[in-house]
Amino acid sequence: MNAIDLSLLTSRTAGEPCKVDIIIAEGFVLVELSGVVEVLRMANRIGPAPVFDWTYRSVKGGYISCRAGLGTLTEQLSDKPNADYVFIIGNTDSDHPDLSLGATISAYSYRKAKVLLLSEAASRYITEHPDGSGDHTTHWENRAVLQERGDPGGEGTYALAVDDGRIVTCAGMGATVDLTLGLVGNHMSAAAVMTAADILLHEKIRDFKTLQPFGGKRLTMTGDKELDQCIELMQSHMEDPLPISELVELVGISSRSLERRFHRQLNTTPNTYYRELRLNWANNLLLNTTLTIREIGMACGFPNGFSSLYRSFFGVTPTAIRRDKKCVGLGR
Repeated sequence: MNAIDLSLLTSRTAGEPCKVDIIIAEGFVLVELSGVVEVLRMANRIGPAPVFDWTYRSVKGGYISCRAGLGTLTEQLSDKPNADYVFIIGNTDSDHPDLSLGATISAYSYRKAKVLLLSEAASRYITEHPDGSGDHTTHWENRAVLQERGDPGGEGTYALAVDDGRIVTCAGMGATVDLTLGLVGNHMSAAAVMTAADILLHEKIRDFKTLQPFGGKRLTMTGDKELDQCIELMQSHMEDPLPISELVELVGISSRSLERRFHRQLNTTPNTYYRELRLNWANNLLLNTTLTIREIGMACGFPNGFSSLYRSFFGVTPTAIRRDKKCVGLGR
């Protein structure tokens, strides 16, 4: 799973939500804004308490609209930002003056925030900060424009995203969901991230190094084939969990090999991942169905002791969660 370098992040009090600033310009790309906000919102919905808090910002503040005709109110950029992450979203025009944000990016970086630049915002940064390393990416259409101009930043990768330790550049568009899920993975378990992806019907969380599918070409996907097969089997056997011994037999690897793969890729064990996957699915059913708590436990492979397991994981009983959600209403 993707991991974003956290060495620049500020430290916050335990339990305090991560602060995320989302900077947009007039004509912003709606699918990219949605790819950030909806993933963060799903993460907050899955967890027992909000994990992220976000603020929309722009150069001058006020109402900012996208080309699809929708928009949102924004706050003006701050000279002294206080955020853990900042997304800068493009607007199909990398030459737009509101994307020239070198001073703003420096202000966020100085205060240890992680900066994530999408599509045209990434292109503008690459143009204004040519270093010849090629350790960056942008949407393949933007890359073509940079090359046609003979721009020094034209030579880069076609990866979905690149994290150079200070700045993350991303192709944007659909890759925004993969990028934001990678961010969420720094603050929630692998099973929780997979649950968020499932709710969004995002079938596969692509690795940052995955090449952009452009020009009609079918490009190689990176990842661990056997590990993916194992997770797919887990997802398809929620109600009647398969023993790990049966999983490895179906996948065709040893138990020890599976343990190593889970530890290397997801920093967990197969049993822990499987249990958390089912608990997160149970939480989704609890919030979005009228099934009884016992029926939910049975549906997620917990015929006995479901309430105790739920409480030990989420820190609250399923009865309390359902009562609270009825007070505020359900839905996405």
